[in-house]
Amino acid sequence: MPTNVTQPLSRRSFLRGVGVSMALPWLESVPVWGDDKPKNTASEAPVRFAALFCGNGFHSKEWWAKGEGKNMELGKVLDPLKPHREKLLFLRGLYNEEALIGGIHSCQTGNLLTGAHLAPNGEIKSGISCDQVVAEKTKGQTKVPSLVLGTEPSIAAIHKNYSMIYSSHISWSSATTPTPLELYPALAFDRLFRDEVGKADKSVLDAVREDATSYKNKVSTADQRRLDEYLSSVREVEQRIEQAGKSGRLQGWRPTLDKPDMKRPADGIPQDIDQHMRLMCDIMVLAFRTDTTRVCTLKLNNDHSSLRFPHLKVDYMIHHLLSHTDGADWLKVNQFFAQQVAYIAEKLDAVKEGDRTLLDNSMIMFCSSMMTGNHNNDQLPVVVVGRGGGQIKTGRVLDYLGKPNRKMCSLYLSMMEKAGVKLKEFGDSKEKLTEI
Repeated sequence: MPTNVTQPLSRRSFLRGVGVSMALPWLESVPVWGDDKPKNTASEAPVRFAALFCGNGFHSKEWWAKGEGKNMELGKVLDPLKPHREKLLFLRGLYNEEALIGGIHSCQTGNLLTGAHLAPNGEIKSGISCDQVVAEKTKGQTKVPSLVLGTEPSIAAIHKNYSMIYSSHISWSSATTPTPLELYPALAFDRLFRDEVGKADKSVLDAVREDATSYKNKVSTADQRRLDEYLSSVREVEQRIEQAGKSGRLQGWRPTLDKPDMKRPADGIPQDIDQHMRLMCDIMVLAFRTDTTRVCTLKLNNDHSSLRFPHLKVDYMIHHLLSHTDGADWLKVNQFFAQQVAYIAEKLDAVKEGDRTLLDNSMIMFCSSMMTGNHNNDQLPVVVVGRGGGQIKTGRVLDYLGKPNRKMCSLYLSMMEKAGVKLKEFGDSKEKLTEI
């Protein structure tokens, strides 16, 4: 039954169809985010928070930045982000003290977003991660409290006396519960838009078409264009999900036969890592664009990752082994991961939300749990793209090396406050980074 759009619209307005609900994008005509402002006054867009993780660190000589604004220079790893350098913060010298205890991959990753002490001997215990703190505080304001996406399955093993679950998860719902990773683009998409999984044989847009047509008659001409663009982007992602895995390239292993000797399994996780990552990036952008969630964690790969990159024509080594080479192929892989961040930034910056863009209203943190493939984590690679709703002065390099307050959790305290969650302490920190 279509929604009665003659009723007053608010932040909770959705397009509805049978088994489907789709949150609305920012529109100038209506207070979509529920401000108590006079009718016909547009509301302030919310701040979105995302953490994008890349395992095994980066090239030792090509992760750097200097200068400011449009004159900022970036190392080759971050070359894909040059178009967004005026909306970028490069943070040098931050670290996680609890990750220095010697567990290498697993111990260095499991507390990246928590700052908590990790339990050894195969036990699993970290702390609640900053993304889930924001998700819990904003629960009820959006359809989905948070999206936790990944492209590589969890590792069930022990490494140097620490569970490899720590290498596989950076988002934690509780001290003993890593937030499940959604690896399937179609299921992540369904979580955003579908209310009944059994109705998933019908396009989301087909299901809400009648409601969308009626809704468009109630908004401004500019908002009609925004709605058309938004619906088109949803359709594009739907179509690409349908085609995922059909191109025939094989990812992650070398077949022993020229042709398979069994029937191809049903579509699920795309075979091609470039396609898989790009779909997850698009789903994150859609989630933020529709205010379906304001929190997303995208684990581009595991630490101690086994991903291979045939599409880049690099040496046929897994990601983890490549990280120890520090050569041209490793740089090419690093840039591939940075390209995902740049793609998200470009998509977000193209969406207008009042006087700002969706990128201006976001904080996208790109990081790893070690500086390079040699496991050094006395300082971590961290970049933040976006202006946190105009609260962050970007186009800067901030160097905390040698300063008394250089904890990652101090960064999280600052970012969480800009997302509307003010805490006196988090993890191992009781002090924000005042420059953020």
